[in-house]
Amino acid sequence: MENEILKYISKYVPITKDLEKAILESAAIKNFPKGTSLLKEGNLSNECYFILKGCIRVFFIKEGEEKTTEFYTEGQAAIASCYGKKIPSEQYFECMEETVASVGNPELEAEMFQKYPQSESATRVIAEIVMVNLQDKLNEFKISSPEERYLALLKNRPELIQRVPQHQIASYLGITPESLSRIRKRTMSKI
Repeated sequence: MENEILKYISKYVPITKDLEKAILESAAIKNFPKGTSLLKEGNLSNECYFILKGCIRVFFIKEGEEKTTEFYTEGQAAIASCYGKKIPSEQYFECMEETVASVGNPELEAEMFQKYPQSESATRVIAEIVMVNLQDKLNEFKISSPEERYLALLKNRPELIQRVPQHQIASYLGITPESLSRIRKRTMSKI
């Protein structure tokens, strides 16, 4: 499973043999049961996760209601916006399935950056690409109708429909479960 980390990084930057060895040696692989809370509102975020197997849901609680903002699955990095900043989180991270992840922390990153300067460059390049992708995703969300968002989810991440409850899919799309049900009926009749 550790090779998945190398595949992910090498999509963006070349990896030397020394860096490959360091990544494999420092990879802290952990298993988390379904339902595990990895981060709660008010806690500090000192861990980041590269998902090897499973699904992590990110959500906020607004006016007593959960608002799902992301699902991270295999081959994705889940990092809280307050990671390593020593400020309380406003987010929750929850395992939707049994999850296997490589877990990092700021101390490990600093050690890797010092020993292997290439790792800092790789991290920066990957962060820039992820930021651009997130900006594109946000722009698309803002200009799309709920039905367009649902169709994009079916096209780009169809596995989520089977892996997470429909009310969380609805929240992720910014609609009510009832609206999602109507959209699903409409789109099924078009297929």
